[in-house]
Amino acid sequence: MIPVLDLRAGRAVLARGGRRENYAPAQSVLLGADRAGDPVALARAYRDALGLEECYVADLDAIGGGPVQSALLRRLAGVGSVLLVDAGVADPVRARDVRAAGAARVVVGLETLPSFGALAAVGRVVGPEQVVFSLDLRDGVPMVRTGAPHHGTAVDLALAAVDAGATSLLVLDVARVGSGRGVDPWLVQTLRRAHPGVHLLAGGGVASAREIERLADLGLDGVLVATALHDGRVGRADIEAARRGHPSDSR
Repeated sequence: MIPVLDLRAGRAVLARGGRRENYAPAQSVLLGADRAGDPVALARAYRDALGLEECYVADLDAIGGGPVQSALLRRLAGVGSVLLVDAGVADPVRARDVRAAGAARVVVGLETLPSFGALAAVGRVVGPEQVVFSLDLRDGVPMVRTGAPHHGTAVDLALAAVDAGATSLLVLDVARVGSGRGVDPWLVQTLRRAHPGVHLLAGGGVASAREIERLADLGLDGVLVATALHDGRVGRADIEAARRGHPSDSR
């Protein structure tokens, strides 16, 4: 289980449906009301209160074309979590900058990818094991950057990423984020069968510990979770039960 931090203008915001202009500061049962939107406090709570050592960070400002929030990333890295960071990486220069700011792994999103040649170039510079390709979707439809030469279904584009050297895939449907609708099981199964050796992650709408168990049974290596952690539907007991391989009876 990998908790999520969505960052905008130095604050942690709660993503819902991919409508970024409407994201509000994240309020969470993990923090007091006076700490709503505090990204460092939230990263520390993920690690200390929930025992989760990885954290997926989306720098929404950078994804939208702005500069990387490097100083904030360094503060988050200082908490001690292993950071997977999506900061609009489209070339090796930004990939190196994101790594220098504390990212253990760099996320290269379909939404901002100019070409699969660029993905291959990032992998050559920072190492393929430090790159995660994010298959960005909206209601199942690939979010392809305007003017990019690639096209096709989600399955086609995942194959193109693997052919470009990707060793990790993240399936992320932004329309499902915060909805509780869950991850598309068909797509997970299809990608796992097609790419048995790839590290496969998914996120968007995961609402319960039992769903996380079901996704693990389908072959996922990790699941991104945010809203269900903030509202308490998934807690430390669920996480520890999942690690033992037994869903919590309370969920």
